[in-house]
Amino acid sequence: MSLLIKQLSIFLENKQGRLSEVAVLLGDQGINMTAFTVTESSDFGLLRLIVSDSEKALAVLKEKGFAVSMTEVICLQCPNEPGALGKAMTLLTAGGVFIEYMYVFSQNDRANVIIRPHNMEKCTKVLLDNKLVLLAENDLYKIG
Repeated sequence: MSLLIKQLSIFLENKQGRLSEVAVLLGDQGINMTAFTVTESSDFGLLRLIVSDSEKALAVLKEKGFAVSMTEVICLQCPNEPGALGKAMTLLTAGGVFIEYMYVFSQNDRANVIIRPHNMEKCTKVLLDNKLVLLAENDLYKIG
């Protein structure tokens, strides 16, 4: 079982309604958005998201003319309590892992941290060697 999760990155013009357009399009196709983050500049936004069917979402978005790509990320599950994320980040820093970006979605007593490290294998090894919990892609849809 792979512990890597497929994430879509979509470049959006920085204008009203573009995020809504993506959400409606995916919803109409029966694709659930599990987690996402949006960053923006003056000209464009970048929507990173994890969905229930990444291959279908990729095809649908490309068909509608969106600039979209797929990358792999890691999902660390840790307690949703003060200091838990700090401990994990300290381990990654000590292990020489550089984090390109990350975002979190919490549910009750668990925080699910989406991590895009510079070196996927090294990051996974550090986390697993320290007995931290990584979720596989299909685990994300069992959360509830």
